[in-house]
Amino acid sequence: MEKNSKFGAFVSGVGKNAKDLLEKSRNMAVHAADQNDDGKLDLKDVSLIAESVGNTMKKGTQVVRKTAEEKARMLELKTLQPIFAESLNDADFYIPKFIRIVERDKKRAESDVCKGSIGYVSDQKGLHIVNVFRDSIDAFGLTFYPDCDSEFYYVDPSDRNGYIALNDYFSHLKLVRINELQKLAQDLGAKYFKVTYKEEKISLSEKKVNAKADAKTVASGEVDYSYTDKKFSTVEVAAEMKFPGHGPVRPQLKYLVNDESIKTLISMRMDEKAPLLHQKFMLKLSNSSGLKESEAIKIDAVLRGMKCSGNTSVVSEVQNESRRYLEYEIEF
Repeated sequence: MEKNSKFGAFVSGVGKNAKDLLEKSRNMAVHAADQNDDGKLDLKDVSLIAESVGNTMKKGTQVVRKTAEEKARMLELKTLQPIFAESLNDADFYIPKFIRIVERDKKRAESDVCKGSIGYVSDQKGLHIVNVFRDSIDAFGLTFYPDCDSEFYYVDPSDRNGYIALNDYFSHLKLVRINELQKLAQDLGAKYFKVTYKEEKISLSEKKVNAKADAKTVASGEVDYSYTDKKFSTVEVAAEMKFPGHGPVRPQLKYLVNDESIKTLISMRMDEKAPLLHQKFMLKLSNSSGLKESEAIKIDAVLRGMKCSGNTSVVSEVQNESRRYLEYEIEF
């Protein structure tokens, strides 16, 4: 009987503890859900909980939307590649040798990510191109020859911030080098000088010759021969002048500063012990033109892709430049 009595008390105690535990759990749940602090769970609490859940979901939706908008913005930036004034000071930003001046297109004018932009970057046919908006030219701090009304420009070989219209590139460089040779003669105290522009003319002709081969070596047949006829033709006397002469002054050069023939001429004329009296030599224009054939090939590809190619190619002009010379004769 005593054992049964103890067992009953134990069961009763367990039941009471369990009941207390359940009561505490219920109170905690009510307290957690009691949104208006009235000590009980009612419809008002349910409404407040629903509102809280709604706000949380709304915030989550806003975060998702903001993330999606940011991704879309980044994609648009990557596609349109705008340039801003502050971009010019970035360490990884550079202006390439070949650039383009364009009108502000509608797509970029209406894009939020392009607001305030002064141009954009594009990569075409292996060339990295900076496209300058015509209404923002001044922001780049560049100079353009003969003006900024053309579309394509290539860098001046004597001035990294100067650009020459592609259509005027070779004719302009020919003129400035002739002018520099004139100034050189004047500074060195020449009494006479002449600059003659020459271009090497190459004509290729094929002539088929019927020739009976030696019977001992070839049974029979025809042999084709071809030959190349090269000619130099003087195009024009570009400059010729006489001076009274004077002592030499060291000249300041831009385009011909690295030409070895010019360096030697100056050195010999400035030598007071054995001053130079007369010299004549040829300057190959391609040595100081700046635009190489490998670059010209890429530019031609870009122009063809834009349907902007004219009646000649940049490559052909570069090749012609390699056959052009300035013959320089100077007397002291």
